Amino acid sequence: MAFENVHDTQSKGAMETLSKQNQVKPPMNKYLFIAFGIAAVVVACALGILLLQPSNEQIDEDLLAGAFREGSPEFAEHTKGLVIQTDENSTTQSPTAFGTIVMFLGANIKNYTGKNIVGLEVRASVVDQLGKPIREKTLIVVPKQEKQLAPDSKIYVNVRMDGFNKDEDRADIRWKVTAIKFD
Repeated sequence: MAFENVHDTQSKGAMETLSKQNQVKPPMNKYLFIAFGIAAVVVACALGILLLQPSNEQIDEDLLAGAFREGSPEFAEHTKGLVIQTDENSTTQSPTAFGTIVMFLGANIKNYTGKNIVGLEVRASVVDQLGKPIREKTLIVVPKQEKQLAPDSKIYVNVRMDGFNKDEDRADIRWKVTAIKFD
């Protein structure tokens, strides 16, 4: 009988262990579903905030609202006192690892208009020997680089242009004012 008691005790212990192993654990799927739901809400909120932000083009338009643009009758008169000179010492070119060439164009812009400039957009062009543009880049100089350009003062502008082929005829650099806004 003692043997049977020991056996019964061992059987009960084994049964309890087996019963504990077979118990249903709380489902982890429930917690994963909740975590994914919270993550989806956070991502949706972040995307919503990003989509509400104005685009770069809209910001640029707001900066130059009311500016005299190229082609308007007053534009030529207002830009007569603006001088843009290419800075030959800071204009460089360099090959890239992809076999293309990157150019850094530098220029000084001088304000002889007698007015305070609060908005200035310029276009830098690399042209061939016939004057045909190879690459162009338009940028807002004032108020992005400086808040304003006072009368009889100057500002330095540096533009990076990349993607030139080695065999392209990069004969000259041209600068042009495309928009100007006064105080």
